[in-house]
Amino acid sequence: MRRTPLVVPTEEPSASERAYRLIRDGVLRGTYAPGSMIGEASLAKQFELSRTPVRLALGRLQQEGWIEIFPKRGAVVRGLSERQVAELAGTRLLLESVSVLEAPAKQRELIAERQYLSIEEQDDALAAGELGQFVELTIAFHRGFVEAGGNSIRVELYDHLADRHRFALFATSQDLITRREEIIAEHRQLVRLMVEGDSDEFRASLGKHVSDNGNAP
Repeated sequence: MRRTPLVVPTEEPSASERAYRLIRDGVLRGTYAPGSMIGEASLAKQFELSRTPVRLALGRLQQEGWIEIFPKRGAVVRGLSERQVAELAGTRLLLESVSVLEAPAKQRELIAERQYLSIEEQDDALAAGELGQFVELTIAFHRGFVEAGGNSIRVELYDHLADRHRFALFATSQDLITRREEIIAEHRQLVRLMVEGDSDEFRASLGKHVSDNGNAP
């Protein structure tokens, strides 16, 4: 007797979770630019939701530092300051370079196989103007350097920086397209240096890569 495969239903996100994702995505992508005002009522109308889930979503985003709520007026989008972007770059440089330094040769090779495939996908995404896809690919790409070290706490810390990295990438979106060939070449070089175990040159190249790309890719 042929059995029908069990289908596990996927849980729909709550209204507040949906509002949170939509507003957060708008902030990270620059739809809601830093310094602009967003209102509870207008957002609720835009997303076809009641004001309560939007209010909850805004409160959550304020806790994360992306907006600042002013009672009865709305919320101002904060984004990241130049100093915060620079601090992000320095923290990423530390986490990635130390992890590569500690990574065993076999792990470096395994990570490299995945990263080389990612680079091809990154190139295709930039060529097609698919910035959202490139952003997710490049964040996962750099996360690979942290994974190589085998330190789960370091990976967790890196994941906490992901939204800040997304914001920085989208803020330099035009540069990403115009500097496509250079960015892809730098990514290839970073993987090669990791595989070769040249941690000093890897750190130097990563530092230059982050600096040249506006502290983003």
